Amino acid sequence: MQQHDVLIVGGGMIGAATALSLAELGLKVVMFEQHQPQAFSNEQAFDLRVSAISLASENLLQDLGAWQQIHQWRACPYRRLGVWESELAYAEFNADAINQPHLGHIVENRLIQLSLWQQAKQHQGIKLILGQPITDINQQTDSIAVDTEQERFIARLVVAADGANSFVRQQAKIGCTGWNYQQSAMLINVKTEFPQQDITWQQFTPSGPLAMLPLLGNHASLVWYEHKDRIKQLAQLTNDELTAQIAQHFPAKLGEIEVVDKGYFPLTRQHANKYVQGNVVLLGDAAHTINPLAGQGVNLGFKDVLALRNAIADAIANGTSWHSATVLNNYEQVRRKDNLLMMTAMDGLYATFSNDSPILKAVRNIGLFAAQRVPPTIKNKVLAYACGL
Repeated sequence: MQQHDVLIVGGGMIGAATALSLAELGLKVVMFEQHQPQAFSNEQAFDLRVSAISLASENLLQDLGAWQQIHQWRACPYRRLGVWESELAYAEFNADAINQPHLGHIVENRLIQLSLWQQAKQHQGIKLILGQPITDINQQTDSIAVDTEQERFIARLVVAADGANSFVRQQAKIGCTGWNYQQSAMLINVKTEFPQQDITWQQFTPSGPLAMLPLLGNHASLVWYEHKDRIKQLAQLTNDELTAQIAQHFPAKLGEIEVVDKGYFPLTRQHANKYVQGNVVLLGDAAHTINPLAGQGVNLGFKDVLALRNAIADAIANGTSWHSATVLNNYEQVRRKDNLLMMTAMDGLYATFSNDSPILKAVRNIGLFAAQRVPPTIKNKVLAYACGL
């Protein structure tokens, strides 16, 4: 039975980035995943699942050798971010204000995962285990055992990167707090009248936000937040019928569109009671899921990856035990505070903008009006923080 350093359960974007980050430190890593990502071809339609990759996440992907390939495939830059509720209250943030060429890129999740996998397959320090579900996890004094139906793996550390319904988290007996929101989000890929735009925007309405994420060429990803029952109704429409509904509810600046694909998911908030339990550490959605209003979910996950890498790298450099409770607790302290801050901010936005009170509406519009006119130093610091800088 071979001894490993780290066993990573989950080979999505966060799991694959963690595998590469830790293997680059010289650790022997095993990554478990049920299915490998589908290969890319230029003829493929855009996937529904896309992410607004921040500058900080882009920097991490560059460090891991994955960004160049992603950029060659499909990645749409955006330089501006617009937010409004009424025409009188419009706030816009621009990359020029923080001396950056762009604020981020809209990228299909699968392409991020695929590029990371290509790097992982080439790395001698990473072993990929496909199609072997984890059946049991046993913590020992200074190691941890992970069993599949075929074999047992022993390591110093297990990383749970297996999503919101994490099996590893459950096996480690780590509880969660959270709730379901009353809204769902519908993802809609469309062909657009206008060519590729350099702005992503969000309009707040009494029934929920409407968002546009630019994609390459005459394409875009729309996000429609609404009550769960309303979203279920919209999901049953034909593409032509949904196109007509979008024309009625989305702002005219969207232009004429044609629906290509659609899907929806419920909005939930979930936060693990702890990120570390013995030899188990949680990252990404296994540790936290967030209201997607500002598209920060995967960026928070990549921040987790970076924080864990830095904590372990510092321990290795100092000649101390890299998998000790002290090192892992340092990771949790760094990330828990930041994740909780972002989750609370998104909940505040959700609560504020989902209320149709005339008084609150006036306060919201004053707030957006003021946001456009605050001193540049303050506005730019907020923008830089949102970009992860």
